[in-house]
Amino acid sequence: MSVEMQDDATDLWVFGYGSLMWRPGFPFVEQRHAHLHGYHRSLCVFSHVHRGSPEKPGLVLGLDRGGRCHGVAFRVAKEEAESTVHYLREREQVTSVYLERHLPLRLDDGHIVRALAYIVDRAHPQYAGRLSFDEIVRLVRNGKGISGINPDYVRSTHEHLVGMGVVDPLLQRVTQVMD
Repeated sequence: MSVEMQDDATDLWVFGYGSLMWRPGFPFVEQRHAHLHGYHRSLCVFSHVHRGSPEKPGLVLGLDRGGRCHGVAFRVAKEEAESTVHYLREREQVTSVYLERHLPLRLDDGHIVRALAYIVDRAHPQYAGRLSFDEIVRLVRNGKGISGINPDYVRSTHEHLVGMGVVDPLLQRVTQVMD
């Protein structure tokens, strides 16, 4: 296993931990199981556009500090990098709730790459922080936005993780009460 930093200046790596895993929306040449240290997947963002509205927010995932997060690393060809970043900014930064970062990501073969990732901005008004399970379920059940209903988002993310052999206990519990 290699632990040295892989620096491929020709391509862009993107880390998906939520809907990007199952609906990236951009062209890529490779997709790998990966994990990010220092952040964890959390239902910690009030959705005002994609899975809710300001009047009736849904709840979506953010990378919050602490822990480790399994997800998918996508390698984007150099010639597609600029348009991919533009697309991701349009998709992920609708309300500026995420901070764009290039973070070290460990691929399934042990190599480390710097990947574009979107982490939650804890100072943003849409940051929900830690909510009770009942409040999470209420928000997910009632959320509906331009990308669809919130339960579908949680269910699809959970199913994709299970397919990768990853268990996310919170998403598993939320999905069970939605079924």
